[in-house]
Amino acid sequence: MKNNLKLGVIGIDHGHIFDMLDEMLKEGCTCDYFWTEGNPLTLNEFKKKYPNIKRKENKEEILNDPSIDMILISSIPKNRADNSIQALKAGKDVMVDKPGCTTLDQLNQIKQTVKETGKIWSVNFSERFHVAAVAKAEELVNEGKVGGVKQTIGTGPHRQGNYERPDWFYNRQSYGGIITDIGSHQIHQFLVFTNSNQAKINHALVENTTKKDMPGFQDFGEVNLTGNGGHGYIRLDWFTPDALPTWGDGRLLILGDKGFIEIRKYTDLAKSEKGNHLFLANNDEVKHIDCSNVKLPYFSNLITDVLNRTETACPQEITYLSMELAIKAQEQAEKK
Repeated sequence: MKNNLKLGVIGIDHGHIFDMLDEMLKEGCTCDYFWTEGNPLTLNEFKKKYPNIKRKENKEEILNDPSIDMILISSIPKNRADNSIQALKAGKDVMVDKPGCTTLDQLNQIKQTVKETGKIWSVNFSERFHVAAVAKAEELVNEGKVGGVKQTIGTGPHRQGNYERPDWFYNRQSYGGIITDIGSHQIHQFLVFTNSNQAKINHALVENTTKKDMPGFQDFGEVNLTGNGGHGYIRLDWFTPDALPTWGDGRLLILGDKGFIEIRKYTDLAKSEKGNHLFLANNDEVKHIDCSNVKLPYFSNLITDVLNRTETACPQEITYLSMELAIKAQEQAEKK
């Protein structure tokens, strides 16, 4: 049995493709080809960073290559479902940047295609899978360090910045809305840490207060959920101030009945410009854990899943539910 995978890349419109590809290459995978539509802002950086990955004229050349095992997708969000379905039907497993889709109809088509093909559709929720402190928190929760989890509070702040953005970034139909796009991260973590496989949306809200000339943009959102394992509150925004040394002070608070965990994902405000800080308080101890060297298990687990047809990286149903709740919350917020 082969011990690594050959990858193909379809769509590099979002910069998340760099971390997705880098982590898989670290695990021993290889990649020879990419395809993307047009000339996205990421193109020059991609070509400079990966000079040996050659651009194909059309994506069918990649999809029809029998040597390729998995497709990585980071196209414009509205196109990710179609790209995923094409890859699945071509017999490829898929890792797609979040949001993996932007409508419930797209999600239902993906579910049907996965059922028909038996292939894996994995959404790369990077605020879980790329954050070592979150991996450490999963370990501690599974060890019972905070008892039973009752609630998660997840924040997803981002910086608008003065740098160039693609047109699709401000188009609601293209990026899916702030809850679908960013909130899918926090909804996924809520399901994982509360061990919920069902949930209802109690409240959802979106606003645009800073760019009235761009009605498709949303700079604030919040969601409150109740799952069959616990509760969740989510706050999203594009208000990160310029002085902060990173794009957002993303945090996750995990409340248990015997303690709690706070994760400062990307910075420790006014103390450290590096991320992956975890704070644990329970009946036995209070401590800070630097998680910088904690291994990210998602990528090696996903490779194992592709090779062995298992579900160790993330259960397929939880991936579906994460996107379903995000899209439904987005729709509910926009009805107000």
